[in-house]
Amino acid sequence: MSRKLKKVLIVTKPDDHDATDFGAGLRAFLERRGVEVLLCEHRRGTCVSKAEEHGGLNLILVLGGDGTYIGVARRMNPLGVPVVGVNLGNVGFLAQLGREECRAWLEHALDHGFDVSPRIVLEYDVVRRGRIVRQGRAVNDVVVSRGELARLIRLDVACGGSVAASLRADGLIVSTPKGSSAYGVSAGGPLVHPGLRALCVTPVCPFLNSLKPLVMPADMECRITIRETASPVNLTEDGQEAHRLQPGDEIVVRGCGTDLLVVDTGQDRYFDRLLEKGFITEK
Repeated sequence: MSRKLKKVLIVTKPDDHDATDFGAGLRAFLERRGVEVLLCEHRRGTCVSKAEEHGGLNLILVLGGDGTYIGVARRMNPLGVPVVGVNLGNVGFLAQLGREECRAWLEHALDHGFDVSPRIVLEYDVVRRGRIVRQGRAVNDVVVSRGELARLIRLDVACGGSVAASLRADGLIVSTPKGSSAYGVSAGGPLVHPGLRALCVTPVCPFLNSLKPLVMPADMECRITIRETASPVNLTEDGQEAHRLQPGDEIVVRGCGTDLLVVDTGQDRYFDRLLEKGFITEK
């Protein structure tokens, strides 16, 4: 069922004059069409607070690169508001629209409404001595990796309650299909279409270990136990926030109950974008 465009939050990359100017132009355009518009820079807590304060949002429009899009999507995910990204950065693999396409898409959405598609989001718990000490979400991936020293770390991995492997490696990536094109594919993991409901588990530079990249059902839990005692180990959300782990910590990763709602901009251009960005080649 198509959704009507009535109240929009425009989020811009912080300290980016181009994004600010572009956002101001979109705001003026939408307000002339009778849409209520909120505008804010992407800073910790600011946009979430504004969205919660005003309520009734139909759409979050993110202006920036993939990093801005991921950060906004992760923090705003609990609100269940559809998100559309407009690429003003360099990579722009995740954003659905280019700068030149944005105004035309908004015109169409104003006249005909817009559709959304659900995308799985990860949630995780860090369990320390039987107690949850940290929880979080990730749109792309949750990564357990070595710290500053170039030493392998020891990890145990269980999937769906069964032990999958004990390994020595630089780390382990648990990603969504949407995030499989990020760190996961660089580490030799699979490219998975973002419309699938799955988890991707990929070891990073494993040493003498038989664990191959895995694709698992989204409702299957992945449990990573830190066996390292000599080197620092970190957990990272979407490559943006890092947290130090301790020996014996268990990181439990699973699909989140609240999907990310992404705007369906029409024809699926997934394979076109893989080709454009060099993930696949014509020859």
